[in-house]
Amino acid sequence: MAASLMNELTTKPSSLVFENCVLFGGTGFIGTHFARFLLANHLAKTITLADIEPPNKPLWSATARKELSDPRVRYVSVDVCAPISHSDLPKNADLVLNFAAIHREPGHDPHEYFETNLKGAENVCQWAETVGCKTIAFTSSISPYGPTEEEKNEQSIPVPVTAYGASKLAAEKIHLAWQRGGDDRRLVIIRPGVVFGPGEGGNVSRLVRSIVKGYFFYAGNQNTRKAGGYVKELCNAILWVLAWQRQNEQNVTLFNFSADPTPTLEEYVNAVCKVAQIKSKPLKVPYSLLLGASYPIAQLAKTFGMKQPIDPVRIRKLVRSNNIVPDFLRTAGYPYQYTLQKALEDWKQEKPEDWAKS
Repeated sequence: MAASLMNELTTKPSSLVFENCVLFGGTGFIGTHFARFLLANHLAKTITLADIEPPNKPLWSATARKELSDPRVRYVSVDVCAPISHSDLPKNADLVLNFAAIHREPGHDPHEYFETNLKGAENVCQWAETVGCKTIAFTSSISPYGPTEEEKNEQSIPVPVTAYGASKLAAEKIHLAWQRGGDDRRLVIIRPGVVFGPGEGGNVSRLVRSIVKGYFFYAGNQNTRKAGGYVKELCNAILWVLAWQRQNEQNVTLFNFSADPTPTLEEYVNAVCKVAQIKSKPLKVPYSLLLGASYPIAQLAKTFGMKQPIDPVRIRKLVRSNNIVPDFLRTAGYPYQYTLQKALEDWKQEKPEDWAKS
């Protein structure tokens, strides 16, 4: 799929075949999918998954386990919060992907986001400079924009309202400083909405699970817009933008990643219902009732050390739109590969256990 796009974008598609790709945060959800994408499209000769956590293979689909057993892929234990000087890493790299971050909200103290995301950015950029890497792609977030009902694009002024969003915006500046250190350095900054797909285990996985098991309900948030897209689309878009950069002789590109137009919650729900062949309509619960109940539930869970999804922070997020539009991809003519429904169908086909009712 990506190979044909590369042929359309450049007269020398072989120039996008990388010798050594190093993926920091590479054993995570996006990192493993990106490694698979590189392999499937013959875009890398070696791929290093550099991460503090070893590969969690039970979370992978059977297809992913088979693909990532390729000898071109290897894992190296790396903590990006510390200076990176591992002898097991390649002596040179021509593409670095920085996926490393902590991002779950709630889940961390404010200082933890900065300690990991800023130190990680500094250390990854320093390592890239040490080995002479000329190209970095960094996954930031749409969180720097803050929640918004009005459309925001790449030219909108970021106004982060969380420690996570602020830490990601600061990390972008660190990568930009690295790029300015050499005229031949290229940087792609990606601000993705929620990214979903096989093995995600996050918000969209919880949405799918709640729908197929019959306990999903609306909280007055049917029309809430939630920027997001399929993980395989994200991988395709990153490589497409890298090729676009080279063709257009650009050194810095920042782009939002989401389905276009930005889906509403109701559109997500309707697509899940179609793919799961569910005909019943979800119930509707008043938002004020749900928010009020979340406080005592969260306190009881904290007291007894229980994990559960009902938290005031998460409940407030239900009705806050992230109406972030992928204006760069739209203007540059990026050819989307998946509709929302096609993405969910592909997910279900690859990892049906994520859609199981029991």
